[in-house]
Amino acid sequence: MKSLMMAASAAALALPIAAHAQSASTFSPVTIYGQLGYEDTHVEGANLGAIQGRLGARFGSYVGAEGELSGGVKGDTVDAGGTPVDVHLRHQEAIYGVGFLPVTPRFDLFGRVGYGHSSLKADAPGVTVTGGQDSWNYGGGGQYFFDDKNGVRADYTRHEFVHGPENEDVWAIGYVRKF
Repeated sequence: MKSLMMAASAAALALPIAAHAQSASTFSPVTIYGQLGYEDTHVEGANLGAIQGRLGARFGSYVGAEGELSGGVKGDTVDAGGTPVDVHLRHQEAIYGVGFLPVTPRFDLFGRVGYGHSSLKADAPGVTVTGGQDSWNYGGGGQYFFDDKNGVRADYTRHEFVHGPENEDVWAIGYVRKF
């Protein structure tokens, strides 16, 4: 499964490079966009929240790449063998290849595949542990633009951690702006 995700990530990230080998009109115009929103993250029984920012480029109608940064703003308390443990998302960062499917001139569906890192902090009575995990990420969603520049975007992304049995499920919604 991870080999398949690695191959899909490599293929998705290589698409912008392949753009130069094909006709320039197929991958133009290039549109730069940004997003600011909120993400709801579920990891190891904890429901965490973060403010999320993305910056991306769309090459023509169907292919793009984007980077993502998130900073935790909401923690949760979980029970670990009868001991309450406070869990906080410190930060996340990732890079994605994106495939777009224009449904109407203002509405797109999209899929993303990429690689990221998540950093968490856990506090129990007398003990604090911080750590991070790298992950292969994949997911999809939709975006709707109210006009030529402003819109809203909602998506789901699964983070499959490279070292560890746990995974993250991330739901996000945000304002998106084309520059």
